[in-house]
Amino acid sequence: MEKDINAGYIITDRLTVGNSEFVIGQRDTEIAPFVTWKCRKGEKDYFWGHYLSDRLTALEDLCNRVLDEVHYLRSLQQEKEATEKKEPKFQKKKHGQER
Repeated sequence: MEKDINAGYIITDRLTVGNSEFVIGQRDTEIAPFVTWKCRKGEKDYFWGHYLSDRLTALEDLCNRVLDEVHYLRSLQQEKEATEKKEPKFQKKKHGQER
Protein backbone atom coordinates (compact mmCIF):
# COMPACT_ATOMS: atom_id res chain seq x y z
CA MET A 1 0.00 0.00 0.00
CA GLU A 2 1.39 3.38 -1.03
CA LYS A 3 1.93 5.91 1.76
CA ASP A 4 0.00 9.15 1.57
CA ILE A 5 2.45 12.04 2.04
CA ASN A 6 1.79 15.79 2.19
CA ALA A 7 4.48 18.46 2.68
CA GLY A 8 6.91 15.80 3.91
CA TYR A 9 4.45 14.43 6.48
CA ILE A 10 3.27 10.82 6.28
CA ILE A 11 -0.49 10.60 6.86
CA THR A 12 -0.90 8.16 9.75
CA ASP A 13 -4.54 8.59 10.76
CA ARG A 14 -7.71 9.62 8.97
CA LEU A 15 -11.30 10.24 10.11
CA THR A 16 -14.20 11.10 7.80
CA VAL A 17 -17.24 13.16 8.78
CA GLY A 18 -19.76 13.98 6.08
CA ASN A 19 -17.83 15.37 3.11
CA SER A 20 -14.75 16.24 5.17
CA GLU A 21 -11.71 14.27 6.25
CA PHE A 22 -9.36 15.08 9.09
CA VAL A 23 -5.88 13.59 9.14
CA ILE A 24 -2.73 13.41 11.24
CA GLY A 25 0.61 13.75 9.50
CA GLN A 26 3.94 12.81 11.05
CA ARG A 27 7.56 13.47 10.07
CA ASP A 28 10.92 13.37 11.73
CA THR A 29 11.67 16.95 12.67
CA GLU A 30 12.46 18.76 15.88
CA ILE A 31 10.16 21.75 15.27
CA ALA A 32 6.70 20.26 14.62
CA PRO A 33 6.71 16.50 14.06
CA PHE A 34 2.88 16.27 13.94
CA VAL A 35 0.14 18.12 12.10
CA THR A 36 -3.61 17.78 11.72
CA TRP A 37 -5.23 18.90 8.49
CA LYS A 38 -8.69 19.07 7.01
CA CYS A 39 -9.48 18.10 3.43
CA ARG A 40 -12.49 17.29 1.30
CA LYS A 41 -13.43 13.64 1.26
CA GLY A 42 -11.56 11.77 -1.47
CA GLU A 43 -9.21 14.68 -2.25
CA LYS A 44 -5.63 15.33 -1.18
CA ASP A 45 -5.80 19.11 -0.94
CA TYR A 46 -5.01 19.49 2.77
CA PHE A 47 -5.65 22.83 4.49
CA TRP A 48 -5.97 24.50 7.91
CA GLY A 49 -3.00 22.74 9.45
CA HIS A 50 -2.48 22.64 13.19
CA TYR A 51 1.21 21.93 13.87
CA LEU A 52 1.94 20.08 17.10
CA SER A 53 4.86 18.79 19.12
CA ASP A 54 3.61 15.35 20.26
CA ARG A 55 1.35 12.53 19.08
CA LEU A 56 -1.05 12.62 22.03
CA THR A 57 -1.77 16.32 21.46
CA ALA A 58 -2.23 15.60 17.76
CA LEU A 59 -4.77 12.85 18.54
CA GLU A 60 -6.63 15.19 20.87
CA ASP A 61 -6.66 17.93 18.22
CA LEU A 62 -7.89 15.47 15.57
CA CYS A 63 -10.75 14.34 17.82
CA ASN A 64 -11.70 17.93 18.69
CA ARG A 65 -11.77 18.92 15.01
CA VAL A 66 -13.94 15.91 14.18
CA LEU A 67 -16.34 16.72 17.04
CA ASP A 68 -16.55 20.35 15.91
CA GLU A 69 -17.55 19.14 12.43
CA VAL A 70 -20.15 16.76 13.90
CA HIS A 71 -21.66 19.61 15.95
CA TYR A 72 -21.68 21.88 12.89
CA LEU A 73 -23.44 19.27 10.74
CA ARG A 74 -25.94 18.58 13.53
CA SER A 75 -26.77 22.30 13.80
CA LEU A 76 -27.35 22.46 10.03
CA GLN A 77 -29.65 19.46 10.26
CA GLN A 78 -31.61 21.02 13.13
CA GLU A 79 -31.95 24.31 11.23
CA LYS A 80 -33.26 22.46 8.20
CA GLU A 81 -35.78 20.52 10.29
CA ALA A 82 -36.96 23.72 12.03
CA THR A 83 -37.41 25.46 8.69
CA GLU A 84 -39.39 22.55 7.29
CA LYS A 85 -41.73 22.62 10.31
CA LYS A 86 -42.38 26.36 9.88
CA GLU A 87 -43.26 26.13 6.19
CA PRO A 88 -47.01 25.99 5.65
CA LYS A 89 -48.28 22.73 4.32
CA PHE A 90 -50.54 23.19 1.36
CA GLN A 91 -53.44 20.84 0.99
CA LYS A 92 -54.83 20.01 -2.37
CA LYS A 93 -58.32 21.32 -2.82
CA LYS A 94 -60.94 18.97 -4.04
CA HIS A 95 -62.10 20.26 -7.36
CA GLY A 96 -65.70 19.95 -8.24
CA GLN A 97 -67.28 21.07 -11.43
CA GLU A 98 -66.49 24.62 -12.27
CA ARG A 99 -69.50 26.88 -12.73
